[in-house]
Amino acid sequence: MLETDDLVAFLDQRPVFKGHVLLVPREHVVTLPDLPAALRDPFLAAAQRIATAAVEELGAQGSFVAVNNTVSQSVPHLHLHVVPRTKGDGLRGFFWPRQKYADGERAAYASRLRAALS
Repeated sequence: MLETDDLVAFLDQRPVFKGHVLLVPREHVVTLPDLPAALRDPFLAAAQRIATAAVEELGAQGSFVAVNNTVSQSVPHLHLHVVPRTKGDGLRGFFWPRQKYADGERAAYASRLRAALS
């Protein structure tokens, strides 16, 4: 469906919805943090093209785009999902319970992440 020297995209064998695409780098990397810098832009550009095609060619109203890193990653090779979406398709947001921050806890998490990203 989409092939470059660095990337391959193909239909998922067990799609969430028809047209569900997996995008993978040809080079073996396990998670998104392992993706070489030279592949970041081509990888995201290909994901954009696939998400656009889901709307323009498949009639989807949008898409769900996701990458699992280690946890819930069924195959130990980086793969990005593009799932065509339409309102009322039955997919209910995220599949995990939501959490709430205790007083002051949100700021503490933000501070820790800000420090790690500095």
